[in-house]
Amino acid sequence: MNRVVITGYGVTSPIGNDPETFLASLKNGSHGIGEIKQFDASETGITLAAEVKDFPLEKYFKKKDTKRMETYSLYAIYSALEAIEMSGLELDAIDRERLGVMIGSGVGGLGTIQDQVLKMNDKGPKRVSPMFVPMAIVNMAAGNVALRIGAKGICTSTVTACASGTHSIGEAFRNIKHGYSDVILAGGAESCINKIGIAGFASLTALSDATDPDRASIPFDTERNGFVMGEGAGILVLESLEHAQKRGAKILGEVVGYGATCDAYHMTAPDPKGEGASRAIKEAINEAGITPADVDYVNAHGTSTQANDKAESQAILSALTEKAYVSSTKSLTGHLLGGAGGVEAVASLLALQNQFIPPTINVKEVDPEIKANIVINEAKETEVNYAVSNSLGFGGHNAVICLKRWED
Repeated sequence: MNRVVITGYGVTSPIGNDPETFLASLKNGSHGIGEIKQFDASETGITLAAEVKDFPLEKYFKKKDTKRMETYSLYAIYSALEAIEMSGLELDAIDRERLGVMIGSGVGGLGTIQDQVLKMNDKGPKRVSPMFVPMAIVNMAAGNVALRIGAKGICTSTVTACASGTHSIGEAFRNIKHGYSDVILAGGAESCINKIGIAGFASLTALSDATDPDRASIPFDTERNGFVMGEGAGILVLESLEHAQKRGAKILGEVVGYGATCDAYHMTAPDPKGEGASRAIKEAINEAGITPADVDYVNAHGTSTQANDKAESQAILSALTEKAYVSSTKSLTGHLLGGAGGVEAVASLLALQNQFIPPTINVKEVDPEIKANIVINEAKETEVNYAVSNSLGFGGHNAVICLKRWED
């Protein structure tokens, strides 16, 4: 059995596209929510989203890349290359057949699907782009990253709705732990702030219809009324400890546990008692070999919907102790769907590295039915040795990873 460590990360998000900006936003409680600018959303009844700002496209891409790859693939590649740079990984010096990519997405190229269906309807099937399929299919974030870096090991894309990114990291952890790979780039990517994406989730009454950016994504608040759509990617470089030490890598943290369960309760609603999520948390800490009292921080799924936040609070209290601090960084980033787990894994890693709890911002009053130890409005400096990151997806998918602070 190999120990699995984190040697690099990259992030594309509504609150920063580089480590320094992202960390500052987490510490300062600066959110990235504003009026939707990517399209005219007036007919959807939704006005706010958490869009990526100032994406540095020119750093790694040429203009033609935007015509051959969907935005979620660009986010994934950018984040992966940033993660590799941080890790100091020299691709020509490693066995590329033991270098893998496991990047999940919830819906992949939804914008391309929307645009090409409209084109077919208006101009006929012969006018559908030959790049339609390669841009639309969900696996292409992983595939395009592998192409870019020449990764010839395992290459998969987990699709479990909002749990996709965390499942990908968990499965990559297990793959390295059991000796199948030396290095895997793992995480999630998403970009579906478009008319069909917003309209679809709005019709489920899953989105917040708030018009005040400061009162839209408010997990655990009594007045929460839905999530805010976000976009971006979060990618970790995972390595076996032996491989990382052999090349003299700087180790940032360790993945020590993974839990994956299903509610088998409802297509979109969580089990009200949080039973499946609770079991996933217990599985992760059991694999980590720690007790519930050892967990210092929970990066909650915390979507800002009535059902999720209440059920997840019960799950956390059932699996852990009241000592664990809990926050939802979706109050800052919005909900990145399949990309959420990747970005939130980075946030959890930074909490371990910098010894603080990111806040759940813009909370006026915590729902009295939510008993978890929620950190609200301001970051809390405290000792953080173990962090748990939860992701819960439509279909009853529950994914949890446990991270450990690294000390030489």
